[in-house]
Amino acid sequence: MSISQETLHAASINLLYAGVVLLTFVIIERFVYYVHLSMRSRSIAKAIAAAVSADSARPLPQLAAASDVLTMSMQEYVSVQSKGGVSRERIEDLSSALFLRVDSKVNRGLWILDTIVTAAPLLGLLGTILGIMDTFHALSAGGISDPGAVSRGIGSALFATAIGIGTALYGLIGHNVLHRLGERLTDDFKSFLLETTV
Repeated sequence: MSISQETLHAASINLLYAGVVLLTFVIIERFVYYVHLSMRSRSIAKAIAAAVSADSARPLPQLAAASDVLTMSMQEYVSVQSKGGVSRERIEDLSSALFLRVDSKVNRGLWILDTIVTAAPLLGLLGTILGIMDTFHALSAGGISDPGAVSRGIGSALFATAIGIGTALYGLIGHNVLHRLGERLTDDFKSFLLETTV
């Protein structure tokens, strides 16, 4: 069973459309998650500021219960330190482990954007090549009788490249914005760890 170039050309364009849908889903999901974490980050910062102003020697904040990764990690860090008798090395190891946990949760899913940004132009180029091959195959089968048909065929083939480049640009902008927001959240968490180390 052979698959025609026209079918493969259509499949490459459909894959690009699916990539746009997936990009949109990941961008919206991560953005909503980052907004939620930003609100939690502000409440943690207020709790730390209140603890520092109350007792500058031991700035261990009282954090409200929440299920987000920032609050849970900070609660674990504060809890270990408040027990006392924990070595400085153990505290540093815990802060590193908590930072890695937060970083992995914050950046979860961004690899999908990176993959689509890299693959979309290549998939668009593949669609263009297959579309041009299909146009030339149609020309060889029927002869050159309508130059307009050739132009339409090549225009249709180049449409795949345009979709691929557009998808990559959309994904690149989304990835860069989300990456910057994620960096800000992880930097805030790192500063929280440093501020609450006793």
